[in-house]
Amino acid sequence: MEMNVIDAKMLQKMFIAGAKNLEAKKEWINELNVFPVPDGDTGTNMTLTIMSAANEVGAIQEPTMENVAKAISTGSLRGARGNSGVILSQLFRGFTREIKKYDEINVEVLSRACVRAVETAYKAVMKPKEGTILTVAKGMADKSCELLGQSDDLSYVIDEVIKHGDYVLSQTPEMLPVLKQAGVVDSGGQGLMVVMKGAYDALLGKEIDYTLETTGSSSGSMVMDELPLDEADIKFGYCTEFIINLDKPMSEKEESSFKDFLESIGDSIVLVADDEIVKVHVHTNQPGEAFTRALTYGSLSRMKVDNMREEHHERLIKNAEKMAAQQKAEEEQAKADEPKKKYGFIAVSVGEGLDEIFKGLNVDYIISGGQTMNPSTEDILNAVDKVNAENIFVLPNNKNIILAANQAESLVEDKNLIVIPSKTIPQGISAMIGFIEDSTPEENKEAMTESMSYVKTGEVTYAVRDTVIDDKEIKEGNIMGIGDEGMLAVGEDIADTTVEMIQAMQDEDSEIVSVYYGEGMSGEDADALAEKITEVLPELEVEIYPGGQPVYYYIVSVE
Repeated sequence: MEMNVIDAKMLQKMFIAGAKNLEAKKEWINELNVFPVPDGDTGTNMTLTIMSAANEVGAIQEPTMENVAKAISTGSLRGARGNSGVILSQLFRGFTREIKKYDEINVEVLSRACVRAVETAYKAVMKPKEGTILTVAKGMADKSCELLGQSDDLSYVIDEVIKHGDYVLSQTPEMLPVLKQAGVVDSGGQGLMVVMKGAYDALLGKEIDYTLETTGSSSGSMVMDELPLDEADIKFGYCTEFIINLDKPMSEKEESSFKDFLESIGDSIVLVADDEIVKVHVHTNQPGEAFTRALTYGSLSRMKVDNMREEHHERLIKNAEKMAAQQKAEEEQAKADEPKKKYGFIAVSVGEGLDEIFKGLNVDYIISGGQTMNPSTEDILNAVDKVNAENIFVLPNNKNIILAANQAESLVEDKNLIVIPSKTIPQGISAMIGFIEDSTPEENKEAMTESMSYVKTGEVTYAVRDTVIDDKEIKEGNIMGIGDEGMLAVGEDIADTTVEMIQAMQDEDSEIVSVYYGEGMSGEDADALAEKITEVLPELEVEIYPGGQPVYYYIVSVE
């Protein structure tokens, strides 16, 4: 059946279907990781990004092109995780900027929106690489332009665009040698095709379950409602959630006033305002009062009230109330007494030992994450809110988090957010050591960036599949030593492979080797490794630290 236009209601269905298709296939996409390490995360990052937007899109009761476009753009922007997630959010951002001007999408509008999506995404990446999700998106945009004038049938055009996208995806190993060596296509490009195919299924009218599971947090982070109740300080007994369908856009003054009211009757408040709807979450003892006040702004939908006290002893509740009140009073007093600092620091870290090292270097706030779970732009923004400083340095400590940090930098208005593009934990540590209190923010950015440039990083883990990388044959279960530029060592023994990796990293200027051992290794294992390093490389000083990181037996720096 020929289809000449897509209206807002159909777009809403197509987007949710694309998101759910990605969610269902995320583990398969994770397995397309170039390096066969047990931390493939592209599918997870893209899923968390798109589901953040899908929950916003699914909440719309009366879809219009403008409100669906805004939900897609803002939801994915704030929920973006990892490079793949940030690029996906930028594709959505560009696409929706074009379509929101129309009531319906035809072939011409679709083509212009695809081109704008690609232009926006390419601008967001400082050094775009071909053979990635960007290439796949550009191939589909080019195909949509090529088809202009050939047919007005969107079902035909989109099918042809998807076929061409699959072809471009199949060619990504020819564009990036590392993909060819690993025997995989680009995982981000594959994720984009999965979204496209899910959306196309909805357009064709295939039976799809559009039910979305709400998580209570668009960023995927754990909130109080997701904690076991015996771990939560319960002061207010009713978890109350609802959506206000606004009669008119809520002004900043009205939004502030409504928040103040909610704070007067409860806590754990989440309020997200858009032009058409407001999402509200509050813990309160008077859910009726929350509903009554909300009705002054518009009609209510998706109302939900859960009694959090039902399964708990009264004494537990009283103790929790007392502790919560005391803690809140202490925190409020401390915040009131604390002057604004000139400098603050945020670091992404994973592992108790590494967290303690950063805290010892005066990092104010640790975002838990890294290779296995990339923090989102929103996670970084939330951390910025908690650091009381005029200038805040952010250390992503992972190349897959830098784009999300840069995106946060562009969204912060009341503080000077400075991203130091650290790609590894050792680089982040070195950057902190390079900080000078009396220097200007610009001077410190330069000094910290220069300081981390002297650090070489190596990571030791195990292979989850057979492959060939950098001309090294790898079997499932092998130990791998991965450096800044690629595979440095492959072997059967953890210590021997680590030493071989360090040999490949060191040069005539190298002086110090720092070894951070992971959660699967003991201090005795690390000491034995240090002895082996000293035997083979006696000219190097070896320092051992507990890192506690998952996945990687050792993280090593050579300076």
